[in-house]
Amino acid sequence: MRHRVRKHLKFSNKSFAHRKSMERNLLTSFFMHKSIKTTEKKAKFIVPMIDKLINTVNTKDEMNAIRYVMTYLFTKESSLELFTNIAPKYKGNRTSGFTRIRAIKHRDGDSAKIVLLELV
Repeated sequence: MRHRVRKHLKFSNKSFAHRKSMERNLLTSFFMHKSIKTTEKKAKFIVPMIDKLINTVNTKDEMNAIRYVMTYLFTKESSLELFTNIAPKYKGNRTSGFTRIRAIKHRDGDSAKIVLLELV
């Protein structure tokens, strides 16, 4: 049995390079602006990576954290924002739950649910 497999978040009609690029774009924008408006499926797609990146930055080894984070973010400004402003706020024994997804509206064209993904 395949429990805990998030089959609905695969974006199966996109190629691997497109999925990876989309993930990196969303993460970069999120850490630059601290919130983004996107579809619910894309928001749920990047929430685990946001938790993983914040936890990586809060580890002891800073050089490996910089290398790991730069594989997921496009700009140095977004990684600097993550290292200086975002991650130190969540230092401690908390390992997840750094984001909040709030529904805004349904998009007119295809009735997709638009949400606001923001830091708690």
